[in-house]
Amino acid sequence: MLPTPELVKNYITAGLDCSHIEVEGDGQHFNAVIVSPLFTGKRLIARHQLVYAALGERMREEIHALSMKTLTPEEFQQK
Repeated sequence: MLPTPELVKNYITAGLDCSHIEVEGDGQHFNAVIVSPLFTGKRLIARHQLVYAALGERMREEIHALSMKTLTPEEFQQK
């Protein structure tokens, strides 16, 4: 069974404190906008590592590709 965008969203929010999250996708490829206060002061790679850690083994087993935009709440408000 292919994961849905809602399922991927639930996986991320279960392991990462998010103030806003949007996930779109077709079951294999997903695009996400993830806003978290935990991203404050972190470089892009560290932000992505936090998301990958929240997804764990699902990135290898269920999710083929995830493109993400990771923002702090302040950055999100400026958009």
